[in-house]
Amino acid sequence: MARVRKSVKSRQRRRKILKAAKGFRGARSRHLRMAKQAVTRALTNSYRDRRRRARDFRKLWITRINAGARMNDITYNRLMHGLKLANVDINRKQLAELAVNDKAAFTQLVNVAKEALQ
Repeated sequence: MARVRKSVKSRQRRRKILKAAKGFRGARSRHLRMAKQAVTRALTNSYRDRRRRARDFRKLWITRINAGARMNDITYNRLMHGLKLANVDINRKQLAELAVNDKAAFTQLVNVAKEALQ
């Protein structure tokens, strides 16, 4: 069996890690061991924070919908329940957008929800 030299693959592995560490400060972008640790941690944080960002946006949308709902004398909870009873299928992102930018349309949706609750 022929002798295998690892230089090409090893270099590719190292280059891949150092390329991912590009832009990091100090030794974290130049020394392989520190770069490997930094890249691993960065990938872990980015995976976790993508999920956290989704949670944060949902919280923001709910806060905006609640503020708009209370301006129309209804709570967030009753508004969402009323919309569900009225078979209005609109997601929180769009509802929050309406609450902020199109108050007339949001008020109509609130009225639909109020009618469904009665």
